[in-house]
Amino acid sequence: MLKGIPMVLSPALLETLAEMGHGDTITLGDAYFAAASMAKTNRQLRADGVSSTVLLDAILQLLPLDEWTASSVTVMGREDESGKILPTKMSEQYRTIIEKYDPKAAATMTYVGRFPFYDLARKSFAVLATGEVENFGCIILQKGIR
Repeated sequence: MLKGIPMVLSPALLETLAEMGHGDTITLGDAYFAAASMAKTNRQLRADGVSSTVLLDAILQLLPLDEWTASSVTVMGREDESGKILPTKMSEQYRTIIEKYDPKAAATMTYVGRFPFYDLARKSFAVLATGEVENFGCIILQKGIR
């Protein structure tokens, strides 16, 4: 046991966060997300039974977000009939958590549809399967340097 490390962060997740470099991304997928399919060419981690909001809060205590990009946070949004991508209940919860650690990142969150999100997830350094049961509970974080 280490002091100051949130207990929901497994040793494998801590190792992954430490090994990520500036610009690398980690995808947190909800319980319905095809994490194994998305992680065929990258690292897959599991946090069964742990909500993505709890994990996001724990991760952001350790992981700096990228300040050198227009948006260091990408969230899966819901597409309406016209094709517009809308924020979801989960994205608003994510924004509240991110704002505690990085207000700029919270203000510049990017919303993408399901299939563009899948394309980005496949390119992530790691994919973390969470126990989140709320729909659209998927988010990508880009690591910074501070």
